[in-house]
This record gives sequence, structure tokens and C-alpha cells, in this order.
Amino acid sequence: MNAQTNNNQFIHSGVISKITGDSIIVSLEQNIHCESCKAKAGCGISESNTKEIEVFNTSDSFKINETVNVVLKKALGFKAVFWAYIFPFILMFCTLIISSYFLEEWIAGILSILVLLPYYLVLYYFKDALKSVFKISILKT
Repeated sequence: MNAQTNNNQFIHSGVISKITGDSIIVSLEQNIHCESCKAKAGCGISESNTKEIEVFNTSDSFKINETVNVVLKKALGFKAVFWAYIFPFILMFCTLIISSYFLEEWIAGILSILVLLPYYLVLYYFKDALKSVFKISILKT
């Protein structure tokens, strides 16, 4: 499978593995460009050979085992990385620094880790809203 990068979007080919109503599951094979990527350890895509992605589409008719292109805007990809990795790190680090002035070091460390629990619970609670923001589209090849 190959992946392409346009100026403002990522395009990755995949195969439709499951269709349920307006939800389509697309299986993406490992990108051949992952071997040369410097960020592959943090990306998560290089960890296994096949990834599945859920796409919501009500306009086109697709069939199982059909080859499609998955399209994601670069800006949305960077936004997803920010909310999944960068902001939680900043939140945890700030909590550690601030709480270390008032609490013992080990309590501040535990508190800085525990602050991530409500953060990820809020993300989980708003998952439907986030799905509408992070729209991934598929195109027939």
C-alpha cells in the first residue's frame, strides 16, 4: 500500500473490511514510508502491519473488499497530535511543577499522573463531537 502527501492532505490507500450503516471500516496496511520516517516511534502506525480506521460516509455506496483512498487534512492530523500527546504532556508537566511547591515530591508526581484521568475521560465523553471535527473521507480509486 502506498501513501501520498499533497500540500494540505495525507492520502493513504486501503481496503474496506466492514460496512455498518453509514460507518465504514477501512484496513490500512503498513506504509512503506514508515521505514524512513524519523517520527515512527511516536506515530503508532508503524507498530503493526494492519491498522483499521472508521470513516463515516452517507453519500457514496461502497462494497466490502473495495480499494479506496483515505484522505485526512494535514491540519487535522496536527490538531489530533496536539490533543492526544502535546496538551496532556503540558498539563501533566504544569501540574507537577505547581504541585511540587505545595506537596511532597512523590505526591506531586502521582497527582501529575492522576490529572490525566479526568482529561482523557473528558475526551472520551466528547468523542462524538470530536468525530465530527476530525472528519476523514474516503474516495474510490
